[in-house]
Amino acid sequence: MRIAKIKWAMPHCYALIFFIIVLVALLTWCIPSGSFDYHSVTLPGGETKTLVIPGSYHLLEKVSADGDLRQGFTAVLAAPMEGIIKAADVVAFVLIVGGAFGIILRTGAIERGLLALAERLAGKGILVIPIAMTLFSLGGATFGMSEEVIPLYAIFISLMLALGYDSMTALLILFLGTQIGYVGAMTNPFSVLIAQGVAGIQGNPQLWLRAIAWLVFTLLAIAYTMWYAHRVKCFPQKSPVYENDCQNRAQFLSTQNTAVHFSRADRVIIIAFVLALAIISWGLITRGWYMVEIGSVFLALGLFSGIVGRMGISGMADSFVEGCKEFVYAAVVIGLARGILVIAENGRIIDTMLYGLSEMLEGLPQYAFTTLMLLGHNVITFFVPSSSGEAALTMPVLAPLGDLVGINKEAMVMAYQFGNGLTNLISPTGGVLLAGLSIARIGFGQWLKAIAPLFPILWIVSAVFAAISAWV
Repeated sequence: MRIAKIKWAMPHCYALIFFIIVLVALLTWCIPSGSFDYHSVTLPGGETKTLVIPGSYHLLEKVSADGDLRQGFTAVLAAPMEGIIKAADVVAFVLIVGGAFGIILRTGAIERGLLALAERLAGKGILVIPIAMTLFSLGGATFGMSEEVIPLYAIFISLMLALGYDSMTALLILFLGTQIGYVGAMTNPFSVLIAQGVAGIQGNPQLWLRAIAWLVFTLLAIAYTMWYAHRVKCFPQKSPVYENDCQNRAQFLSTQNTAVHFSRADRVIIIAFVLALAIISWGLITRGWYMVEIGSVFLALGLFSGIVGRMGISGMADSFVEGCKEFVYAAVVIGLARGILVIAENGRIIDTMLYGLSEMLEGLPQYAFTTLMLLGHNVITFFVPSSSGEAALTMPVLAPLGDLVGINKEAMVMAYQFGNGLTNLISPTGGVLLAGLSIARIGFGQWLKAIAPLFPILWIVSAVFAAISAWV
């Protein structure tokens, strides 16, 4: 009798997130609940942050007059809704941008422009990878570019498919590009600068080392992406998203005649698109723009494109709705992932995990300290994917430990930024990753398969740079 092999497959993204919500809820029954005391502090840049008071950790009763901290059946069911509410700004941003892109793409101008660009880059398309990834990595390392690239997924997927690559290549360029900038951040205000301010570090004394680390990380990411892209172009069947891209080509490359000439309207729309990106870059760097301002620019671009393309009011409205439909999966994923943090916060187990880490690290020799710090931040980031949130939570407790063992605080900050950035490369609790996967129609398991050869190399390099930071 022949026994059929059971083929394991990664569950649907929604199912995976819900499973993690249930798992974290179970942990609230097993891990003691506890809390640090907090106070508000004004950082050197003028920003006010709520920080942990070191040495103030105390246990909390699981069941008291204030309620039950154990997260049960009703809490699990409420977590997705609460997560979406807490992530409402990101969800709204994704939907507005999706609707605007629905109008822009309906005009056909971007598609015809990409096909023409693909023809011009015939044989040289691989050069797009180092140029784009360097820019995105620099954006992540300097001013914290992350969610801002979500609107570009549709464009880069179309371009990569037109050049003969796959949708995973687009994800590597955009997500890995910006995230590797977070890993090797130099002046990122959402990670390095906040962590340094909380730790009491004046200036940026190891900026030179951060610049070297950024360069090494970026070169590794670019080299891997170029190797991957060359491989799937030569052997398309080896792509982990080969079957997905059959559908992606139908969605992102619907034009069959690549010899279509630009109309005057096409040129105007493409020029407006480039100007919009320039305005957004200016706003991010000089005005501190975030999702509301960026979403407004893309909405204005969508309306302008619809008018130039003579779509009419009803046509623009229909296209906006269709665009929202394409992005709603990503928007819901972001909210669901936030529900994991809701459960952990309501169960009051995050501070307990942080306290346990600090107790474990105390008294360790230098060579083991930074490595375990890196591992500790890898774990904490799973529950607190926000770089600024993790800095405010961990630095007041962990930075003083460095003084006890003779390790400078910059090494503590580096271990934090490496741990946070690397975990967000592979964590299902990271909303930006899940949004990119959703738009590109790539499964979480497919992403893990693609990034698996690179990840251990990045982790080892991170451990080395954290140790060097402690030594210098």
